[in-house]
Amino acid sequence: MLIPKVLDLNSLSPEISRAINCLPTRLFVSSPSNEDAGRGKQQGNWVILADEEFSSIDIDGLISILDQGYEGVIFPNTKALESTLFSDSSTASSVIPQSRLGVVVTTEDDSLDQIKSSAQKASLIIIPDTLIQTQADNFLVEAVKLVNEAGLLDNKTNEGGSRRLAIEITTPDVLKVVEQLAPKTTKAEFDFIVNASSISIDNIGELFVKSSHLNSDRPGGLFTTVVCDQQNECLGLVYSNTTSIGESLKSGQGVYWSRKQQGLWRKGLTSGATQTLYGVNVDCDSDALKFVVEQHGVGFCHFNTRSCFGGQQRHGISGLARLLESRKESAPEGSYTQRLFNDPKLLKAKIMEEAEELCEATSGEEVAWEAADLLYFALTKCVASGVRLSDIESNLDRKHRKISRRPGNAKPKWESQQQNGRENGAKRLKVEEEIVRTSITSDSIKAAKEGEIIRMRSYDTQELSETEKNALLQRPIIDSSEIISRVTPIVNAVRKEGDKAIREFTTKFDNVQLNEVVIRAPFQVPDLPEKVKAAIDQAYNNIKKFHEAQLSDTLTVETMPGVKCTRFSRPIERVGLYVPGGTAVLPSTALMLGVPAQVAGCREIVIATPPRKDGSVVPEVLYAAVKVGATAIILAGGAQAVASMAYGTETVPKVDKICGPGNQYVTAAKMLAQNDTAAMVSIDMPAGPSEVLVIADSTCIPAFVASDLLSQAEHGPDSQVVLLAIDLSDEKLAQIEAQIHEQALRLPRVDIVRQSIPKSYCLKVSSIDEAFEFSNAYAPEHLILHMDNAENYVPRVDNAGSVFVGHYSPESCGDYASGTNHTLPTYGFARMYSGVNTGTFLKHITSQQLTRDGLKDLGPTVMTLAEVEELEAHRNAVAIRLSGQYD
Repeated sequence: MLIPKVLDLNSLSPEISRAINCLPTRLFVSSPSNEDAGRGKQQGNWVILADEEFSSIDIDGLISILDQGYEGVIFPNTKALESTLFSDSSTASSVIPQSRLGVVVTTEDDSLDQIKSSAQKASLIIIPDTLIQTQADNFLVEAVKLVNEAGLLDNKTNEGGSRRLAIEITTPDVLKVVEQLAPKTTKAEFDFIVNASSISIDNIGELFVKSSHLNSDRPGGLFTTVVCDQQNECLGLVYSNTTSIGESLKSGQGVYWSRKQQGLWRKGLTSGATQTLYGVNVDCDSDALKFVVEQHGVGFCHFNTRSCFGGQQRHGISGLARLLESRKESAPEGSYTQRLFNDPKLLKAKIMEEAEELCEATSGEEVAWEAADLLYFALTKCVASGVRLSDIESNLDRKHRKISRRPGNAKPKWESQQQNGRENGAKRLKVEEEIVRTSITSDSIKAAKEGEIIRMRSYDTQELSETEKNALLQRPIIDSSEIISRVTPIVNAVRKEGDKAIREFTTKFDNVQLNEVVIRAPFQVPDLPEKVKAAIDQAYNNIKKFHEAQLSDTLTVETMPGVKCTRFSRPIERVGLYVPGGTAVLPSTALMLGVPAQVAGCREIVIATPPRKDGSVVPEVLYAAVKVGATAIILAGGAQAVASMAYGTETVPKVDKICGPGNQYVTAAKMLAQNDTAAMVSIDMPAGPSEVLVIADSTCIPAFVASDLLSQAEHGPDSQVVLLAIDLSDEKLAQIEAQIHEQALRLPRVDIVRQSIPKSYCLKVSSIDEAFEFSNAYAPEHLILHMDNAENYVPRVDNAGSVFVGHYSPESCGDYASGTNHTLPTYGFARMYSGVNTGTFLKHITSQQLTRDGLKDLGPTVMTLAEVEELEAHRNAVAIRLSGQYD
């Protein structure tokens, strides 16, 4: 390996400085006249103590140098090393790892003994080339042998590593000396230290190859080269040789050797996807290279992906950092990230809020969730300040290299529990008082004192700007690209392999072995408790009654004498209904989708639902399927079920429309199918997480409000729950908060609620007008009016999936049995979509019939418009009739 020795960084040309910064290790000479603590920030920098500095240094001074971030300290001679760290009175050897120590062997007498002794104490042993010249021919071989015999480094830090021998070249013709000494041993077990001022930008490639003992068994002397980014994500595999390495170090960019063109390949020269070079490393066998680069443009691969190993998107922290950097350059207008960039106070508040939520998180899943939130806001702060992820990692590495450690105590304002929780403590005391007042159980009081209260976030419109209020209207951003990339192969497999693919995916995802993919009517009516059957029957009757009322007669209008227009409906012939399984049994969804399809008169009603572990249908869902007249049931869920209905298989009938809720994979599959003209299928509506918005005034009953919020929050961790409190007193709000906590603790799905409720919020508004303005802008799936004379306010609802009016109209009734449909638009789509209804399963056809007189009156208008549009055949179709020639 080539190790540049830098006496004066400022005296080097910019090209040489850039090139040596790409090498794994650099050695700086430290002296009172050459101080530069900033050098320690860069990984790979060692410092050699000059004689005049060593004479005044002590252990604390040595630790101070290492704390600047240097990889290690090199002592000017073995005596200095012994007296400073390994004297009888010194404890430094137990504090400073061997991996951080180096020494120069200068004494000619007993040099091999000194090398052997030094190899027991330091990781880098340096001998000058002048010393080698005075020794026997086998001196270098013996020196390497002694260093190898010293074995691996002490592995206390779990970092491993081995000791290395380095030859410092002091003569001007460095390349000649390297060529002479490199073949002295058969293995690449020593490095070369070269004065940086002796390195030429024109010969640095050759010098690097020879000093690194690089060898190749490939034609043309090519070296396999792995290209990675600064987070060690592999971008691709290329080839290098001496010429390309020199050009890359010289230009500071990714330059490789093209086997096809037999010449230099300057990455990005034509595509613009250039690379900034940050590091060149040699592998342990000295036959392969690793280039560390910053990739610009679309990516490394000629397929316009970031990596040659597949995947357009970067994931995790590095992917987030890259996304934020792009958002800083061109954030979508009105995006939340743009708002954070432009509002430092909000960003600071969010960082502190998320840090607190992370501290209060208990379960592993909750901790991971909150940590992700905190990382998002912390990285946003960094990007806003021009700090990159590589800068953060560099600081982490630098701190890791420190020898001295802080005690680790918190600052005074955080250290004291009493001081830390002054504001929160006051809120907690207030909640505890309300807990007692509302007869909450002792378990809840204990949980409240331990800081585990399940509570929503709280805002007041009087304290929010318009920008902040608009941000509350936004749902969490759903990045569908990753989901689409996972769903597409599933859809394609079902389309190609049919039932075989469905069986394989059901085994893989549901751990169920299917004997048959589809069962067909007539179905055997399952044996259910009479109470359950009666409940399903009543729900069925109410839903059917309400949806039958939605059927309309043929519409006939005479738009002018002799011109009659009609509109009539016809059922969609074949419909597919997706009934989810997973964490809940959902016969209600089978009814909500099946009844309107039955009322509309659909000829084929196909239900897809995940099977139980024994491969059978959930009995309650099967009973509902019998009630709605389903013709077939597909024993599958997920994207594979959607794909089977969209394209059809050997046993699954193809449908014309797919309806029903599901997770992100189901939604993605529905969107894919709808956009594929080969499928020729439509869907009901886009879908997002389930949501509810409650408007409550002073007449609300806290227990009822809490129950409605929780009934939606238990759907999943991403459920959206909003409470609009119209001028409610602090006492009333505290009662609602206490009821949320108490009722949640009694729920079997409390772990889900613990995730969804803290991400939900209560917004205090000052008037009814303000409440409905916000609600209509939010366009919730479910809107519940906990208000006095609530029915009077229904006309003010412009956007909502379904409205629940008054204190005794829980959302649960609409979900199950009141008669309205529970398959509703979410994610704000209530602005432009209706929920599932009878019309969902109908198509409307229009007709027109004209008499001779009617055409005579209307014809001139049609011909004039056809002439304007220069469509002569259209004009002629009227003119030929009006001419009377063919009567």
